[in-house]
Amino acid sequence: MKKVLSLVVMGVGVLVAATAWAHHSFAAEYDQNKPVTLRGTLKEVELTNPHGWIHMDVKGSDAKVVNWRVETGPTNTLIRGGLRKTDFVPGTEIVVKGFLAKNGTPTVNGREITFADGRDFFLGSSAGAQEGAR
Repeated sequence: MKKVLSLVVMGVGVLVAATAWAHHSFAAEYDQNKPVTLRGTLKEVELTNPHGWIHMDVKGSDAKVVNWRVETGPTNTLIRGGLRKTDFVPGTEIVVKGFLAKNGTPTVNGREITFADGRDFFLGSSAGAQEGAR
């Protein structure tokens, strides 16, 4: 019995450690001082945990199309806010507000999404959580 209990405790410990390792802070990856607004076409959405992802194509001033990745909050947060997977129809025009990644890739931490019909939703960004909301 002690051996089984030890294995269960070890298993829980490994799971907790893996979750802590996989999770990251906003400040480690995104720059709160670099807000951005992206206007483009929805390619796909991944409603996963601990964070979801929106993939969108944005045409730059040079007419070159860049695929952007938008990190969202957990699926649960999006659903409680009124979003559903059926809201994300590929080809839909969307506007996303968020904060640029520090590593220079076309990645943002999403704050808000607005659909062509005017509906807008909070995407779960944790920007300002440590330093006070802006």
